[in-house]
Amino acid sequence: MKEKKNIAILGSTGSIGTQALDVVRANPTMFSVEVLTGNGNVDLLIKQAIEFNPNAVVVADETKYQYVKEALNPHDIKVFAGKKAIAEVVEMDSIDLVLTAIVGYAGLESTLAAINAGKQIALANKETLVVAGELVTKLAKEKGVNLYPVDSEHSAIFQCLAGEFHNPIEKIYLTASGGPFRGKDREFLSTVKKEQALKHPNWDMGAKITIDSASLMNKGLEVIEAKWLFGLKAEQIDVIVHPQSIVHSIVQFTDGSMKAQMGLPDMKLPIQYAMAYPERIKSDFPRFNFINYPQLTFEPVDTKTFRNLALAFEAMNKGGNAPCVLNAANEVAVEAFLKDKIGFLQMSDIVEQCLQTIDFIAKPSYDDYVATDKETRRKALQLLN
Repeated sequence: MKEKKNIAILGSTGSIGTQALDVVRANPTMFSVEVLTGNGNVDLLIKQAIEFNPNAVVVADETKYQYVKEALNPHDIKVFAGKKAIAEVVEMDSIDLVLTAIVGYAGLESTLAAINAGKQIALANKETLVVAGELVTKLAKEKGVNLYPVDSEHSAIFQCLAGEFHNPIEKIYLTASGGPFRGKDREFLSTVKKEQALKHPNWDMGAKITIDSASLMNKGLEVIEAKWLFGLKAEQIDVIVHPQSIVHSIVQFTDGSMKAQMGLPDMKLPIQYAMAYPERIKSDFPRFNFINYPQLTFEPVDTKTFRNLALAFEAMNKGGNAPCVLNAANEVAVEAFLKDKIGFLQMSDIVEQCLQTIDFIAKPSYDDYVATDKETRRKALQLLN
């Protein structure tokens, strides 16, 4: 029998983290949980720790440290606090795989620390590659670390490339559901509220990613992530709207042949694939039936109405620290929209203005990314007022 894989789940209380624990729960002979980290939802973090009995737990919010420590004291689980502790704990010798599911720029430092320590990565934090793709992929190569994509679209590409890694890619097609506002015009979008934007037609995700899906920024971030994961140029990446979310993405090879990966929209599938790679584990996930979907449809993306996707392509083409600016401005804008401070369309305005005004750095170092992120957030907050 194979040894269990010891997994560190960064962001275990979020949407991806909780589903990853479902996979562990269903496969107790294959996986054990070595580390759990969370931020605000400490009661869930404590509950998870008691069930899965990890070696260590890290709570990012240092004010909650005492509360968590006292709750886990009887269970002999080490408790640490703060973002630095997350970056340190991933270096533990006992960890085989780190699932990075912390949302946003906050996940960058710990992902880099895990790669540096030679850990294999199941990457659910797309912002890591958006912000610092060159840095991350270069370090992964140096350390001999594999980045297994968890995003359903990138997992689909990765699965289509199995047995094809020696064959050049002509093009990839990332599919987008179109979100809750597919087919709507700018006039409609100018009055939408967060409650409408949070109703995704096909996927159940956290608030930040759901808003990004509604504005198509999620697809923009995925385009940049795909560039780094698969070593592609901008002209090799296309986005098509596929409302049913059954075809998760497509690879076209130089002979014109295309491979697509299909299945019902369920994040547990790509999470499990990344965690168990190169094996496929038997699962009881619901099965797709063609008869229930007599029509699978595809349509072009409306980048004039949904400007975020166009802005993401722009930032990717520019390179340097531009994607870092795009990401930071978007994180501030989404938070402001969720707090009813700005309208839906203003999110793109803030991102665009930041891209135009923040100093461009062609070859950024890690410190440059940190400074760019900080400066962009400051600028974006100014633009809100």
